[in-house]
Amino acid sequence: QVQLVESGGGLVQAGGSLRLSCTYSGSRFDISRMGWYRQAPGKERELVAVVTSGSSANYADSVRGRFTISRDNAENVYLQMNSLKPEDTAVYYCNALVYSRSLKRYLEVWGQGTLVTVSS
Repeated sequence: QVQLVESGGGLVQAGGSLRLSCTYSGSRFDISRMGWYRQAPGKERELVAVVTSGSSANYADSVRGRFTISRDNAENVYLQMNSLKPEDTAVYYCNALVYSRSLKRYLEVWGQGTLVTVSS
């Protein structure tokens, strides 16, 4: 059993900041990559930022320069969001790509999501 638990969402005014946290727990798989996705009302889920096990990070163009993804160990990932805009309003989901040695394949794991609302 694998679980991702997010925290840190909430309501903030435009220009403000929030920090999202995600903790991985459960079966000891090899974590290849962790990241954040978001889904706004009426829109498809989209990539926000990902970080590999080697700490290489990639960002969506819409958040580059404002958001920073980081990992403090293999099981925790954070998203520092600065200069927030109303269009950043969405449910943010933590995601992990893990490798199961017993199943010999990669598995994708999702958190339950945390709501971020940016008021204008």
